[in-house]
Amino acid sequence: MVKRIKRLEKGIESLKEEIEKHFEKLEQDIDEGNLERGRYHFKELDKSLVFALEKKIELLNLDKSIIDEYKKRLVELKKRLE
Repeated sequence: MVKRIKRLEKGIESLKEEIEKHFEKLEQDIDEGNLERGRYHFKELDKSLVFALEKKIELLNLDKSIIDEYKKRLVELKKRLE
């Protein structure tokens, strides 16, 4: 069980890094006017990465405030995409 917890914790950190990379790419795409590629990064964040992070956090019963932060950032960036 301890091994699984450590693996989940490493997975959470890895997902956070990946999410930050996609946020950077999304913001860069918006600034450059490349909206199609920006939409790809938005969907990747919204449908895949944040969802996976949320599930791992739930398994470990950790604080979900980081998920709320990411969702808030997504909402703000979605407004800029439109």
